[in-house]
Amino acid sequence: MTAYREGRVTLAPSLGQRFESALLGFLPREFRMLALLLALTATVGLLIWRVADFVPLTAMVVPLVLANLVLGPRQLPWFVVVTLLTLAVLVPQQPDITPRIAVTVVILFGLGFIILLSSFRRSRLGVAGLRGESMLVDLRDRILRQGGIPELPTGWYAASELRSAGGTPFAGDFVVTARQGDRLDVAVVDVSGKGEGAGTRALLLSGALGGLLGALPPEEFLESANDFLMRQDWEEGFASAVHLSLDLASGAYAIRSAGHPPAALRVAGTGRWSVLEAEGPVLGLIDGSTYEAVVGTMRRGDAMLLYTDGMVETPHRDIMLGVDKMLGRAEQLLRGEFEGGAKRIIESIGSRNDDRALLLVHRR
Repeated sequence: MTAYREGRVTLAPSLGQRFESALLGFLPREFRMLALLLALTATVGLLIWRVADFVPLTAMVVPLVLANLVLGPRQLPWFVVVTLLTLAVLVPQQPDITPRIAVTVVILFGLGFIILLSSFRRSRLGVAGLRGESMLVDLRDRILRQGGIPELPTGWYAASELRSAGGTPFAGDFVVTARQGDRLDVAVVDVSGKGEGAGTRALLLSGALGGLLGALPPEEFLESANDFLMRQDWEEGFASAVHLSLDLASGAYAIRSAGHPPAALRVAGTGRWSVLEAEGPVLGLIDGSTYEAVVGTMRRGDAMLLYTDGMVETPHRDIMLGVDKMLGRAEQLLRGEFEGGAKRIIESIGSRNDDRALLLVHRR
């Protein structure tokens, strides 16, 4: 059957296509994929039954894998049960029950059991596999965006770099930034723990600290961050942080630290690095903590590094020896060229078994 419209010939939907469209239209969106996968399972089962010589039992893995990717936690367990029951019906229909078929059945039932376990764990999130993963990736990307350096006036350069323990996509170290007029605020934060375990806490904390950073005066930021962490019911409910508040017009800065490795300043006149020993308790341990500032002025040619302990700490070395080693390496890598310096430093030094974050600020 054909239909004519706007001078073109198009094929009209067949009766079967219209029936399928109407049927799926009556189903809620979350059940449409379930209906399609059940139809696929029935089709594969029919082919195995009728043409076993050409379609082996292993074909049942296709709907199982697809279901694990796209079905939500409410539909997935039922689908797996139906698929395994279908498999149990098909096995006696095989011409010969060979050891190969027995191994295939064991593998398919094992796969179904694993998928059932994953669906029960996934129910805590309440979304299907691919959507759940995309949500986590989106949250991770938000952390990275919050660490992005805002546009700076001529004469200033800044860059941040993050690396996670073992190369996992989630890290407990992060950077948040905010600019209001001529004031740039940056916080480099190290959440307790490593890798994905710390990464989940960093997801929450980065959003909270990112909001506080741009909304509060510099002297209140770490105190409010400490109050926020004190209210969290975390087993490892603490974090270290260093906060830089920088006047982009005059170069005046204030450094405040919460149990964090010291910031480092390179004075262009001498070419030497020195640490800025700001002191204060770790966030989330002592209620009502206060944080005193170390102040100074960045002049033309000066540079500053803020970093986490993954850059300088190892189990068998004092942290200040690690700081000296990092600053010596920075002097070699930054000589005459600060562009891309943060990436060069973080890739050449620091523990690959710990999360790492680094911020470089340079006044040209």
